[in-house]
Amino acid sequence: MAARPHIVRSVRLPEAVEARIAAEFDAPPPPDKPLDTDTLFRLAEKTHAEAMLVTHHAAINAEAAQRIPSTVKLVATVSVGLDHLDVAAITARGIAVSNTPDVLTDCNADLAMLLILATSRRAAEYTALVRAGWGRDLGMDEMLGQRVSGKTLGIVGMGRIGQAVARRARGFGTTVLYNNRRRLSPEKEEGATWVEHLDDMLPRCQIISLHLPGSDDTDGMVDAAFLAKLPKGAIFVNAARGRLVNEDALIDALRSGHLAGAGLDVCRNEPHPDPRLLELPNLFMTPHVGSATVETRTDMGMLALDNVAAVAAGKPPVTPVTA
Repeated sequence: MAARPHIVRSVRLPEAVEARIAAEFDAPPPPDKPLDTDTLFRLAEKTHAEAMLVTHHAAINAEAAQRIPSTVKLVATVSVGLDHLDVAAITARGIAVSNTPDVLTDCNADLAMLLILATSRRAAEYTALVRAGWGRDLGMDEMLGQRVSGKTLGIVGMGRIGQAVARRARGFGTTVLYNNRRRLSPEKEEGATWVEHLDDMLPRCQIISLHLPGSDDTDGMVDAAFLAKLPKGAIFVNAARGRLVNEDALIDALRSGHLAGAGLDVCRNEPHPDPRLLELPNLFMTPHVGSATVETRTDMGMLALDNVAAVAAGKPPVTPVTA
């Protein structure tokens, strides 16, 4: 790579990241709106880009990987998730792949706690009532939420974010269980208790929170049978991936009252949620914004650029991804 690497990016990045790009890299102006895959490839070819900074807007599947311009040496995704990349197909062409782990952990855990608290305390319904004018005192037995303290939280997937959620949940006085492929070392358990079999954990949880990647193996794992194992009145939270959930089953459980509420940051058909979900008063939903803070998005962009700089210097990426 050249001393001042040529790069392209699929989205405008936070101010500090754009300032670094201007100072250290040769790059076209930031796009006004996210670029799709073909548009990004054309721009990379036109500018002889040696690295591409991408997000889910510019997905690269196996077919697209064959069309990456020959000048590109690195695909740096500004994300920790890799759902939008066929890493095996990209690396098979001798192109490195990097992501941005660790820097998203705290903000995603914070958002999961927001979903847990907002859903348990019926924040969507309270906000709707206030915006409609409020207008009357509520009865002592009306629109009652649930206390989080004293409940049992089940975490499905105990990676970095799951561990950070467990750490936060302890501060709210919850008992934390977790299900993972294998038990973690005690120093990583954050006071949580491992339950080997998911079916054994679900009936014990008044709150359940998903923190595992989406894949063909986990697609639709939250189905009617999964939800039926939760106690009546449970709270369901998903700040991981929309494809984990069978939304027909989730809607049925929310309509029937088997679930008291659901807190979602993701859904299957982003950015167009199933209209049936949006009609439910006991749904609290955010628009896939787990990492959406100035600090975290800046850290993500900077780490992506660190990967570019490393490859430009003839070194391996700082946070490489392998198939």
